[in-house]
Amino acid sequence: MSKVKVAGFSVSLDGFGAGSDQSLENPLGRRGEELHEWIFNTRFFKDMIGEGGGVDGVDQDFAHAAMDGFGAHILGRNMFAPSRGDWTDDAWKGWWGDNPPYHVPTFVLTHYPRDPIVMEGGTTFYFVNGAMAALEQARAAAGNLDVKVGGGVSTVRQYLTAGVIDEMHLAISPVVLGQGEALFTGLDLPALGYRVTSSTASDLATHVTFSR
Repeated sequence: MSKVKVAGFSVSLDGFGAGSDQSLENPLGRRGEELHEWIFNTRFFKDMIGEGGGVDGVDQDFAHAAMDGFGAHILGRNMFAPSRGDWTDDAWKGWWGDNPPYHVPTFVLTHYPRDPIVMEGGTTFYFVNGAMAALEQARAAAGNLDVKVGGGVSTVRQYLTAGVIDEMHLAISPVVLGQGEALFTGLDLPALGYRVTSSTASDLATHVTFSR
């Protein structure tokens, strides 16, 4: 049976999943890139951006698992575009160029309608109003494969609160941001049925998996 998962989601030691003041110039917010240092030198990431090399090991294993075996993705609007309100720039097709890393149907949460965008490599972006509506469409598109909730923070929180996330892998980076988008504020994970099922450390992150 397919599952709904969060995978490869980076968080600071003080619980922030993105820095403050996200913008076109800083899509991850101020100092947000520091949360993702664990993935940048993996063989998986180097391959994804068209470079050779990279290293194997714990981080490589988790990076690969974070994108492998999914039949659909769900993204919040922040993960797709820096704009707000009506879609006024039809030329904007995401942060990733012509061939995004998803390669499966990808559902973007938004209150504003937009026609689907077909990209290279098998990615099609669909724009959906409502988290549960997007999940229903993603499950149908994924078939027997899993659905990944890719973020950002508010999107992950919506699905955690709804109790529909089956598994969650957080890469906890040894970074203190002090401010940004808080993942855990107001959430009682044990009360929602989640428990830690594994914890594996590398030099650049502690990879913690939760299940319910």
